[in-house]
Amino acid sequence: MLLVFLPRETNRTKYTFSLILGKLLGIDYQITTDADVYRTRVGPKFSYGRVAPDDSLHFGADNLLFQRGIDSLETGFGHHEGLPVLFRSSNQKSALPFDLFAAAFYMVSRYEEYLPYRRDEFGRFSARESLAFKKGFLHRPVVNLWAMLLRDELLRRWPSLKMKLPVYRCEPTVDIDSAFSYKHKGFLRSVGGFARNLRQLDFQQAVVRAKVLAGTMPDPFDVFEQFHQLHQRLGLEAVYFVLFADYGRLDKNIPVQNYPFRMLVKSLADYARVGIHPSYASNSGFNTLRREVTRLNQLLNSEITLSRQHFLKLDLPVTYRNLINLNIAHDYTMGFAADAGFRAGICVPYPFYDLDLDTVTPLTIHPFTVMDGTMKDYLNLDNQQAVEFACRLADEVKAVGGVFSTLWHNETHSETGRWTGWSEVYRQILEHASS
Repeated sequence: MLLVFLPRETNRTKYTFSLILGKLLGIDYQITTDADVYRTRVGPKFSYGRVAPDDSLHFGADNLLFQRGIDSLETGFGHHEGLPVLFRSSNQKSALPFDLFAAAFYMVSRYEEYLPYRRDEFGRFSARESLAFKKGFLHRPVVNLWAMLLRDELLRRWPSLKMKLPVYRCEPTVDIDSAFSYKHKGFLRSVGGFARNLRQLDFQQAVVRAKVLAGTMPDPFDVFEQFHQLHQRLGLEAVYFVLFADYGRLDKNIPVQNYPFRMLVKSLADYARVGIHPSYASNSGFNTLRREVTRLNQLLNSEITLSRQHFLKLDLPVTYRNLINLNIAHDYTMGFAADAGFRAGICVPYPFYDLDLDTVTPLTIHPFTVMDGTMKDYLNLDNQQAVEFACRLADEVKAVGGVFSTLWHNETHSETGRWTGWSEVYRQILEHASS
């Protein structure tokens, strides 16, 4: 067992050491605040603090993990062995020239998102506001990489120290913003669609719409069997997030009372995990969110425990507190719309730490790595560039034994309009990621 000395234990230190030592390195460890116990220990050990209690392995500490509250911080950005680091340390006794525990906590707690920031058009914390984007390390899972530095330091001194490192896996996730392109939308929406096609002189789409509604052509968004066959062939377990909300300006799925739509959702739950895709409107009212979750609970006759916010609308800590109050145990929103990579600097699921309350919560955050719309609409990548970009990110995740999580939409798989060729993009990405 590894012994760790701290000058004092806080919720932040317990959370961070559990994440780094327990989850990322799989080390059996114990924390002590008794300097005499630590000094007399023979075997694997290290100390963390401003002052080293003896001449054994020591890591210099910033004050972040020993304080409460939220303040503007000097993050001390720099590099070590070619790796971006935060909270650089001048402590001569420190085995590393930065406080990796404070750096990890800063990233995974999303500390910067509790500070004042400029919101994007949808009221979100955007990629460009993040330190990772500004300093150029958004595309690297730095928290996992920092844990690898700690691993190397420990094994250099105690080669027989037992560790159980995480195992890489690929997890495809699919957001169902609109289950069907033309079918089951109701008379008024269908008529409005025809009118829009004619007004825009888009006669080809009007013809397709007519054929789909007449039943002579399949709906282009109904690609769920194709998803299932691909995921099954590659041995991947997918997660589907269903927008099960009232119609609104930014929430335009099929009416929740529609029988074919309800049967589709039930069929998905037969072979995959299904979660709620809370509507954009639900961000302005807890009762709206509760109604959507309750509806899906009742349809599937089981408690919904998975979620991802529509439009990736995440407002910390309010969004997560609302989910916790509805017994949501796993959220998959952690990622940016405008860029891919690692919003929290990490590529494994981890517990949400509520900075306002300074406590760990029962909600597990599942970061995603790359989204279809990010590559197409924000990064303006063509099909081949998108494959290469996503595969590079997958390789970053493979190198640290993380979870490569893709965010796709059924619309993207439709092979229509601007998404022509993107079913092949998806196939190539998943084949590379699952190999």
